[in-house]
Amino acid sequence: MKTTRMGALFWVLLATTAIGSGAAAYSQSRDPMWDSSQLPESRGTVKQYTLTPRGDVDGVLLTDGTEVKLPPHLSAQTVFAIRPGDQVSVRGLRARALPLIDAASITNVATGKSVVDNGPPDRRGGSDDQTVSGRIALQLHGKRGEVNGVVLDDGTTLRLPPPEAERIQDQLRQGATISARGHIIDTALGRVLDVRAIGVSPEQMTELRGPRPPGPADGPDRRGPPPPPGFGPPPPPPPPRG
Repeated sequence: MKTTRMGALFWVLLATTAIGSGAAAYSQSRDPMWDSSQLPESRGTVKQYTLTPRGDVDGVLLTDGTEVKLPPHLSAQTVFAIRPGDQVSVRGLRARALPLIDAASITNVATGKSVVDNGPPDRRGGSDDQTVSGRIALQLHGKRGEVNGVVLDDGTTLRLPPPEAERIQDQLRQGATISARGHIIDTALGRVLDVRAIGVSPEQMTELRGPRPPGPADGPDRRGPPPPPGFGPPPPPPPPRG
């Protein structure tokens, strides 16, 4: 009996280790786990986009009345790859009683361009940080005139909190060569890096100070220092004299 229990315990520990190893391997994988080409295919012609209340594209309508659903984070990619009038191939799950497809991918038959749902962009930092270098083409500003980023000569946008931009303003002048490290997001509309460290070269970078200031989620217009003279709303009129 004791031997049987020890054997059972051994197999439980072995299974736990295997599950843990599999989870670790999955969490470190950057490639899509699922192959959308195995899903059922539907074809049709795009009639129009479907929009969220914010105006993001969350799918398309086909001329036969079929509604194809896509997540809003693929809005830009969808617009660049698929347009009304295009014939498309859709891979996804079709509803039983409705002309509705939960799409995992949609492909423009004529051009071969595909939009694949691999989940929302990973905005985590840490080991995913990358370093870019280039010459500053121009500065970017918030609504109050504060510097909150720069654009490099290759079109890459660097975003950083206005207090940090003010602290290192000498490094952010137009024409200067700069290196920055942070999390990069590549989209059909461009490439942006959320700066975590910056300097004149990859070997001479300093970490940005303190936590990210409050502001719109993932928005470039983070709260910064008071606006410089000449920016911002005009002062209120003086009270009437009694």
